[in-house]
Amino acid sequence: MQFTSEERFDDGVRQCEFTLGAIPGTLWTSGIAPAPLVLMAHNNGLPKADPRLAARARYTAARGYAVATIDAVGCGDRPRSAAEERVRADLRRAMQAGEPVDEIFESVVGPMVEKAVPEWQMTLDALLELPEIAGPVGYSGGWTALGIRLAVVEPRIAAAGFFAGGFVPRAQREEARHVTVPLLFLLQWDDEGNPRQRALDLFDAFGSEEKTLHANLGGHTGTPWFELEDGCRFLDRHLK
Repeated sequence: MQFTSEERFDDGVRQCEFTLGAIPGTLWTSGIAPAPLVLMAHNNGLPKADPRLAARARYTAARGYAVATIDAVGCGDRPRSAAEERVRADLRRAMQAGEPVDEIFESVVGPMVEKAVPEWQMTLDALLELPEIAGPVGYSGGWTALGIRLAVVEPRIAAAGFFAGGFVPRAQREEARHVTVPLLFLLQWDDEGNPRQRALDLFDAFGSEEKTLHANLGGHTGTPWFELEDGCRFLDRHLK
């Protein structure tokens, strides 16, 4: 892992850019060491510099966590194959035309999850070698499909917060029953791109004995800011 830049903010949070082979990432810390680690994944294809993700990460780091994100394969500025670009073009065309898009999403999101999980695990290995970071580890992010797979295959993850707004392929909906860590699930009741009943069915499928559903009125990007505070309290209960 090679750190390439550093920025410090008035709230005491330090933001460091890093590379791990071909993987670009960002780490936020508050100077409290050793700190529990939170993996914060953005939604499918968005860059790690997405303003909403950066704001959540900085807020969470100020609460005493180390927070990390990466641009996984197909996300941010990382190159995509010609085949991947064609599928994404088909997706944009279908959405503009109001056509069914679930099968196209399957062909986009499923392979992204398969490619992303090993890179996130490699990143987790490198981060836990840093003296300022310690377990336990939490997952928090909009990319629910990735979070489900990581929660199933990665025993170091002790708690997870998911946002119901992203598309979850059939494989991860089946895997949900094997998620057993404490879980906080956020649902926007009027999310225009996510059928409410499908989100409720996914919550019901999770195998966790401790799982909490927070539902708020509003569309996809309307999650109230107080949910970030509640999410940190959830992390506090299970990671500190």
